[in-house]
Amino acid sequence: MQLSRNTFKQEIQSAKPQIGIWSSLCSPISAEVLAHSGFDWVLIDTEHSPNELPDVQVQLDAIATGPAEPIVRPAWNDTVLIKRFLDIGARTLLLPYVQSAAEAQRGVAATRYPPQGIRGVSGCTRANRYGRVSDYFTRVHDELCVLVQLETRHALGALEDIAAVDGVDGIFIGPNDLAADMGHLGDSRHPDVWRAIEDAATRILRCGKAPGILVGEADGQRCLDLGFTFVAVGSDLVTLARQTEALVARFKQPAARR
Repeated sequence: MQLSRNTFKQEIQSAKPQIGIWSSLCSPISAEVLAHSGFDWVLIDTEHSPNELPDVQVQLDAIATGPAEPIVRPAWNDTVLIKRFLDIGARTLLLPYVQSAAEAQRGVAATRYPPQGIRGVSGCTRANRYGRVSDYFTRVHDELCVLVQLETRHALGALEDIAAVDGVDGIFIGPNDLAADMGHLGDSRHPDVWRAIEDAATRILRCGKAPGILVGEADGQRCLDLGFTFVAVGSDLVTLARQTEALVARFKQPAARR
């Protein structure tokens, strides 16, 4: 058995737009539905969702039935969390709240085996199909994709240094946290925030790295036009909440409107 190619990594390196969706429902059923919906990638979130390691593993299994690439966001840029997600088969990670080149280097090191990094070695994990992938240790670094999330003005100030870190494949802008850091909590569409996002996209592209972002459906094309390579255009949780509200509203309108 041979290690499969990480097509998501290949596509963002060639600047081919990749459309994705956030998965926060902690369900293998919803993950499987999303994996077959035509998205290029599905992000399993553990930072702002009650997902734990066993939950993520069954969602990875579900997504593997479809063509979408699973991405896992650990709750923190933490060596132990990263190691455990890699061992259960995650190969594309989005590391939150990276503030400096040193933090980016630490995150990359956690994904690499010695001597390139500090990832602990196990010969029998889901990642290497329990020892059945014969070329796992020789090719795994080529197929791992590390994305770092910049969420503050401080992080944006260090953007070029972070982008220069060997092993960083993409830089993701977090609009909600950036808006809060800029004094616009809850207003990620504020003009000041968008100016910062536009500037970040230009700088990331200038550095030769792939820019990514999570926005609502209304701003997806805008971000693609700005040059963002991997764009999440919604989330399963938001879609469920808003669409069910709209469905109820159609049948429970005030009497005056009937």
